Amino acid sequence: MDAKIFEDVSEARGQKVDVRIVDADAHVNPAPAMWAEYLAPQFRDLAPTLESDGEFDYVVFEGSRKKMIMLGANAGRGTKDFKGYGKLSDMRLGGWMAPQRLEDMDKDGIDTAILHGGGPLGTANFDLYIESFAAYNRWVSDFSSHDKNRLKFVGYIPMLDVDLAIKMMREAHAAGATAVNIPAFPQSKAVFNKAEAQAQALTGDATGSRQYRDAEFDPFWKAACDLDMPICFHLGARAPRFFAQENILPDMPLNRIAMLEMAGVMLFGGVFDRFPSLRIGLIESGIGWMSWAVHFHNRSWEMQRHWIGPKNVHRPSDYWEKNIYCSFVSDPVGVELRNHLGCKNIMWSSDYPHGETTFPHSQQVIADELAGVPAAERHWILAGCADKFYGISK
Repeated sequence: MDAKIFEDVSEARGQKVDVRIVDADAHVNPAPAMWAEYLAPQFRDLAPTLESDGEFDYVVFEGSRKKMIMLGANAGRGTKDFKGYGKLSDMRLGGWMAPQRLEDMDKDGIDTAILHGGGPLGTANFDLYIESFAAYNRWVSDFSSHDKNRLKFVGYIPMLDVDLAIKMMREAHAAGATAVNIPAFPQSKAVFNKAEAQAQALTGDATGSRQYRDAEFDPFWKAACDLDMPICFHLGARAPRFFAQENILPDMPLNRIAMLEMAGVMLFGGVFDRFPSLRIGLIESGIGWMSWAVHFHNRSWEMQRHWIGPKNVHRPSDYWEKNIYCSFVSDPVGVELRNHLGCKNIMWSSDYPHGETTFPHSQQVIADELAGVPAAERHWILAGCADKFYGISK
């Protein structure tokens, strides 16, 4: 690793803020070797392997040989030194090594990290695809076991079959998951293919006929409530078109605002009326759009409900106050609007070790964006809201 490329993180910039900090959206990037260790024995011979030509590492899997993607592991690099492709040794060690992760949390002043990301495999083998969710959950559970008070993990489960989803959610809960992440829309085996397998774990089938408001999914929501398990959606409604680099910047704000869609489907579909204790998190969504969205939902419901017949009993803002949570990395406008109707459930995150991360300057970012915010509200944004959403015992 070329140490000159990375910023000096021996001292985090800015003094530690005077409240506990829960990073509501941190990430892990398991190394390719993880799969051969954590897949069920009958699948291990199918796991990806790693090759190198000295300049790049390559992930070899199911007949393809692709350069190691670096987009999710640029933490600690100056922005001019971001890399799209590289070697495993170029990636931030804390992305897949727990001791180094805890060291980086100390440097950045983070008390607790909620770990998202990783898995499933982009495979053409449907059985391997399903197993890879479970393998990832086993790995991240072991990762978190290095310090269960500071490292909390989110399990990832597919939404192809409700009974299977409930089974995997219960397994994740038993393994210590503090939440589970599901696709923005239910998945469909009819459109399953290798090219889109990984994306579908976040997006699902946006054009399919199944919707989370359908009675089919009520057993899943009930199981989540019985387990007190919050449900996360993570930038999945409309994924950026990474296949063309020039599309990434135009698409990035759209996939955040698009997360409003699944919240609306559940809200107007009466899901929160049937399951009032259900909590959903729109993770990495940003928060600056919330005040507009809540106002729009309220006004549309008042004006259109008598002919459309939505299933919600209360004003949409009531559900935004009780059931819907959002996280942000840097969003000073959203912080300013925090006291608008329906905008209280906001959680700060660092997005470590991704390219948008505030690491290693999270303390300065927090100080700048929360300047003038009263102490009680600062505590809510930096810890209290995440404690409530994720059910963290303090």
